Amino acid sequence: MSKFIAVPAMLIGAITLATCTNAAAPGAADSNQTPALGSPVSESRLADFDLIIAADGTGLPAGSGTADLGETIYRSRCQACHGENAEGRGSAAALAGGSMQSEGPPLRTVGSYWPYATTVFDFIRRAMPADAPKSLSDEEVYQVTAYVLFLNGLVSRNQVLDRDSLPAIVMPNRGGFIDQSRIQ
Repeated sequence: MSKFIAVPAMLIGAITLATCTNAAAPGAADSNQTPALGSPVSESRLADFDLIIAADGTGLPAGSGTADLGETIYRSRCQACHGENAEGRGSAAALAGGSMQSEGPPLRTVGSYWPYATTVFDFIRRAMPADAPKSLSDEEVYQVTAYVLFLNGLVSRNQVLDRDSLPAIVMPNRGGFIDQSRIQ
């Protein structure tokens, strides 16, 4: 009798190899058997995933950075995908320029679309660079965030961004979103 079962493709990532190889054959009724879906996650490992920064800056880590320092990191870790001047390249989004006020489709960039500077930090910290997410230190994330905001004309080259100054930046499109919770 085969020890393998058919698993829908969307579930493959959620089921461990042990589950697939130890599962009962179809039709076998053993109500005492439980699937081997892994082990509990420790609090220390879970902390690595709890990196979300709120729009108001809650959760921002210690550290700081300037665009001047961030340019070096951008050139080595971001430029290959986002372009020399953050104009975007291939499937990587443009990060600078753009406008929400245009006759054609708007170009949604950090400066024209994102409502909070803290969410720029949050996204870079969790998802960039695309080939090595979460590989930048908090200092490097502050520096790259500062550089991207600098390219959009939102901070000066030597302005220090940290957990206090980053939430104070008012993004140009902050008022361009509708709070769905207030619609009745």
